[in-house]
Formats: sequence, structure tokens, C-alpha cells
Amino acid sequence: MQSETSIHLALAVEAVRAGMAAIQALDGDLSIERKSDRSPVTKADRAAEAAIVAILSRASNLPIVAEEAVSEGRIPEPASRFFLVDPLDGTRGYISGRADYTVNVALVDGGVPIVGAVGVPQVGDIYGGSLEEGAFLERAGRRRSLHPRKARERLTVVASRDHMSKETETYVASLAIGGWQGVGSSLKFCLLAEGRADLYPRFGRTMMWDTAAADAVLRAAGGIALGFDGRPLSYVMGDGRADPLANPDFIAMGDPSLARRPGVLPEGISVSEVPG
Repeated sequence: MQSETSIHLALAVEAVRAGMAAIQALDGDLSIERKSDRSPVTKADRAAEAAIVAILSRASNLPIVAEEAVSEGRIPEPASRFFLVDPLDGTRGYISGRADYTVNVALVDGGVPIVGAVGVPQVGDIYGGSLEEGAFLERAGRRRSLHPRKARERLTVVASRDHMSKETETYVASLAIGGWQGVGSSLKFCLLAEGRADLYPRFGRTMMWDTAAADAVLRAAGGIALGFDGRPLSYVMGDGRADPLANPDFIAMGDPSLARRPGVLPEGISVSEVPG
């Protein structure tokens, strides 16, 4: 008999497949509008979200926090257990014709992303995982388990292609790195989970739907994303903050022991607050 977590993971993967199919059905239609914050939104964002929400709402009564719905003011009441949806993360990359945009569905419980699925429409890959079952990559109809690599002396860093900041550049320059790659979307977390990179620093605004699904995959694989308080990223609705769905700055890593390496986390974070 399937556990509840297994059922929700299968549902998240099904919803991601539907979102990917909706994007592919548009065949590159780049009808672009601007949201109130001037960020771009395309017909693909909306079509993917509609397809994902249809799958989730048909199978579950849990609240759904979805990016495009929120941008239009449709925000469900705060709940401990809910779905987070980013139908097309990396819209700028999609518009530019790059392959590194993703479709994202996460289940959050008590502030923790316990299930996540991340689809890469351009190549058909799906990353998925849960804290109960571990992480996987599905490619060409076959699944394999994901495990981060042990951090090397010289780190491979992935960072935002479209939102690189001076703070990130300064931080990366302070590390002993063996390679650096600019990548769009939540795919950066997945590369950590897959063992293809070691560290993903993010200095700058992201939203919970940008990160939750891929963060769930990373945690399921054995990695972690830490805020600058030394704690894992938390996904709590309505906690009284002025921007309640925004993330703090964070450092994501495949090998949690990196948190104890000097210079990886900002000064002032107690070692006792990070994983052993």
C-alpha cells in the first residue's frame, strides 16, 4: 500500500508533466506581458499553471499557492500544509530560447518542503523526491537515484544567470573554486542534488515558489539550503513579515558538511546551528 507521501509525490510528478505538456503545446508562442512588478509573464506561464492546478485540485483539497494566481491577488488563507507552484521558473530564459527553465510543484508541511517535482520541458527530464523516499532523476522513461557528491577542496559553484549581484560576485571570489556556471531557474538546486556542483549562493530576492520544489529534491538527496540564520529555508505562510512569501538570502549545498568550512557561511553564524 502506498504511503501518503508516495501518493503526493506521484501527484506532484503528474502535475509537472501536465505543466510541461502545456508549455510544449504552445510551440514557442512568446506572447509576453508585464506583471505589476514589471517582471515578464508569458502565455506559457499561465497555461502551465492552469494545467498544474487542474491536476492538483482534482486530487486534493489542500490549498495551492501558485505564482500567477498570487500576482493577480488570489492568495489562499495561511495553512500549515499546502502546495507551492511555479509553473515556469526562468521565464527570461524561456523567452531567450534557453533550455534552463523549469516547472515546479512542491508540497509543504509545517514549513518544510517534504515533496518536490521539477520538470525541464526542453529536454523532458523530471527531478523528484521526498524526505521519505529520497531523490531521483527521470530521463527517457528511466529513473535513477540522486546523491550529492562530497565537497572537494576547490568547489564548483552555480549561480543565477539572470540575477547575478555584486554580493554574489564578491562571495564567489572569496572561495577556492574550481569552476563556476551561470544557470537559470531552480535547476541550480537539482545540479547540487545530482552531484554536478557543490554550492549555490543566492544574495537577492526569491519567492517560496521559486525554490520549494527543487529545495525538496535537494533535501531528499541529502543536501541543504541554509538561510543566514544558519537554519534550513522555511516555507511558512502568513508569519507576519511584510513580504510573507519571499525567501531570505541563502546558501544551498550538496554536502551539508560544507556549512562548517570557513568562509562558506557568512561570519557570525554559530556552527551549532548547522548540520553536523
